[in-house]
Amino acid sequence: MKVERVLAPNPGLFTGPGTNSYLIEDGGEAVVLDPGPVEATHRKALIAACEGLDVRAVIVTHTHPDHAPLANPLARWFQVPALGYEAGPGFRPDHRLANGEVVEVGATSLHAIHTPGHSDDHLCFLSGEVLFTGDHIMGGSSVLITDAASYMDSLHKLTDLKLDRLYPGHGEEIERPTEVISWYIAHRRRREQEILAAVAAGCRTVGEVVEHVYREVDPALHGLAVHSVCAHLKKLAAEGAVRFEGLGRRDAPVELSEGS
Repeated sequence: MKVERVLAPNPGLFTGPGTNSYLIEDGGEAVVLDPGPVEATHRKALIAACEGLDVRAVIVTHTHPDHAPLANPLARWFQVPALGYEAGPGFRPDHRLANGEVVEVGATSLHAIHTPGHSDDHLCFLSGEVLFTGDHIMGGSSVLITDAASYMDSLHKLTDLKLDRLYPGHGEEIERPTEVISWYIAHRRRREQEILAAVAAGCRTVGEVVEHVYREVDPALHGLAVHSVCAHLKKLAAEGAVRFEGLGRRDAPVELSEGS
């Protein structure tokens, strides 16, 4: 298996250097993974990278706008199916990939692993000891989550795998998967404790929790932090540690449960 990264020209606060689109090749066959946004120069770069190869499919890890919208146009160009877990904004799969389903490219098998948490429709793809992680794990940073319980379960799925390398949706490839996955789990546990401590210290709304827990983080990221805090509070509420409703709202009230 040969892997080539084609970096999308969409750098930013939330995308880092840009979206990593991957050309995965084996025996003259190829698939394109996460083609990214609809952008003319990036489309041309992906088509050029595939020159002389038999493209078999265009695959997306999830349907966020920095990963999936180019998938259908590119699939039509190559006259191949667009594959993903489910439909989303700007993306309609020709075939929906189930957890455990395999995409073949030459002698390489890409096994779809459903990893919700960053998004409900997120997939990682495993080939041997290599994992394409999309936004489940990113190079050099943590990720935005929408469901903390699902995200932790999805991280723990990876601890059972023997991995040698990760190819993330943003940032550089990762050569110490076990260490990075352990860090991600520890980071989420620590963040949960920080949120619980903030509520215990008197924070009474999601916005107050964000300002307390993320006080050393660029305020431009606080809007996204609201979603991660809400995801953790939802998990804590299900466990009986807090009383909380109002996902996505800065003004949503939160308090410790009795006995916590």
